[in-house]
Amino acid sequence: MKIKIDKFILAIISVIVIAYFIPQWGSKTSPIPLDIIGSIGIALIFFFYGLKLSPEKLKNGLKNWKLHIVVQLSTFFVFPLLVLLFYPFINTEQGQTLWLSLFFLAALPSTVSSSVVMVSMARGNIPAAIFNASISGLIGIVITPLWMGLFLTQENTDFSLGVIYIKLFTEILIPVVMGFVLQKFLGKYAIKYQKQLATFDKSIILLIIYRSFSESFEDNVFSSLQVKDLLIIALAVILLFYFMYYLTGYLAKKLNFNQEDSITAQFCGTKKSLVHGTIFSKILFPATYPVGLILLPLMLFHALQIFIISIIASKLARRIDK
Repeated sequence: MKIKIDKFILAIISVIVIAYFIPQWGSKTSPIPLDIIGSIGIALIFFFYGLKLSPEKLKNGLKNWKLHIVVQLSTFFVFPLLVLLFYPFINTEQGQTLWLSLFFLAALPSTVSSSVVMVSMARGNIPAAIFNASISGLIGIVITPLWMGLFLTQENTDFSLGVIYIKLFTEILIPVVMGFVLQKFLGKYAIKYQKQLATFDKSIILLIIYRSFSESFEDNVFSSLQVKDLLIIALAVILLFYFMYYLTGYLAKKLNFNQEDSITAQFCGTKKSLVHGTIFSKILFPATYPVGLILLPLMLFHALQIFIISIIASKLARRIDK
């Protein structure tokens, strides 16, 4: 079977390489206002996200409540609790930073685009996938900062949930609400130009990743990161993914889900959003924090989930078609 390499993953790798060799464009002293551009880009991403939220689809999606509970509990509670179990065993500063990066990954919402695409490919419940992925992004605006606040307040005395929620309110929630209100008038254009909007979203994410890694490379954040640490992160990400994949499958079986709902539960309940993660990292973490290091497990998980789920989706599709 021929495996396609996701172009966005290649773009992320390219941006990190550019950040390594040319970090000055994304540094704090750069004449290019990447921070302001990123903030405006974030607001536009979520405005377009609001335009694509159909009130009718959201209303209809509420009917399959058991499936939604499994997906949302997996995303926002089981994932973080799994990583939280290992917190007592972390006793070094480097270990705490790596653990926090994994916890940040675990506290994030599900992703919309790849969830829907993979569920569609595997012949799963597409409307339920759209509903869960869309709702997950909105729930994450509230839940993710609460989870992260438990630990960031200990490490950074300037961390304030009030300030964080004001940023989330102005940069994310207001644009989403504006887009949702205007969905009736402009929603058709968001659907018509969804490919162009997806390209815009990815461009802003790449810009934020470039800036984060530029600052990390300039501050020599990765100099203390050993090969052993990378292997531990990679192993933790793989184990986390497979545990959640089989757990959601087990819950779906116990709750007597049909095949379409089981596929949706497993695919949506194991996803984590690189878009939200990149954006939240910009808002939640202070300027002095090694954001590049924080994003590392998320990017590995993003690549892993696309790679593994695409293989599983292809096999399921062939089996169902036969």
